Order: sequence, then C-alpha cells, then structure tokens
Amino acid sequence: MFKIKKNYTYLLTFIPKMLQILLNFSLVFLAVILSFLLLKELVVFSQIIIERKAIDYKLFLESILIFFLYFEFITMIVKYFKEDYHFPIRYFIYVGITAMTRLIIVEHNNPMDTLLYSFVILILIVGYFIMNLTPHDRPESKWFFKK
Repeated sequence: MFKIKKNYTYLLTFIPKMLQILLNFSLVFLAVILSFLLLKELVVFSQIIIERKAIDYKLFLESILIFFLYFEFITMIVKYFKEDYHFPIRYFIYVGITAMTRLIIVEHNNPMDTLLYSFVILILIVGYFIMNLTPHDRPESKWFFKK
C-alpha cells in the first residue's frame, strides 16, 4: 500500500510539471508567431506611409491598433515568464481596451454598437481602477480561515 501511495504522489507532481513544460513551449511558439505577425504589420504600416496617394485613415488606424495588440500579447507572454508563470490580469484589461478601441474605429457604422463598445471600455477602466485600489495580497480573515 505504501508503494501505491508513493507512485500516486509522484504522479501528482510529475503531471503538472509536464503540463507546465508543454505550456511553456507552446507560449514560446506563440510568441515567435506573434513576433512574425508584428513585423509583417510593420511592413504594412510602412507601405501605407510610403505610398501616400490617398491615405485611408481607417486602414492606417487599424494597422496601428493591430500592431499594439500583437505587441501587448508578446509583452504578456514575456511577463508570464518574468512573474513566475503567472499572467497579470491588468494585461488582459489592456488588451481588452485596445481591442474595443479598434472595434470602435473600424466598425463605427452602427451607433448602438459603438455605444455598447464604449460601455465595455468604461467597465474595463473602472475594473482596472478598482483593481489598483485593492491590496495586492489578500488579507487573511481569522473567522474564515481556521488553522
């Protein structure tokens, strides 16, 4: 019985480590793909500036915001490795605000949708503000956590 319990505890430590390694390799692969797409977006952005015939402001702003989305995702992956395999929630909020801003700029034909996107941005900003007001570590509650 002791041997079975020992193998079971070994599996409980081995499986999460293997999944963490798989996740790390996948994130590095994703970062390489996003870096390639970021460079591609720089080429598109420079072509828009160089041509200068009739600059389509929607295409121009869309390419800038797509660039920042790629940049934010790459930054989020870097932060994941720097902060001991943890994604800070504020980076997800940054990506959400940038994505909603891109939607407002590109898809602004329907006023009701634009208003809803604006409310989503407002909710994300309020959430970010509340998150910065609260302490980073959860205080221990003596009546809830009994040792």
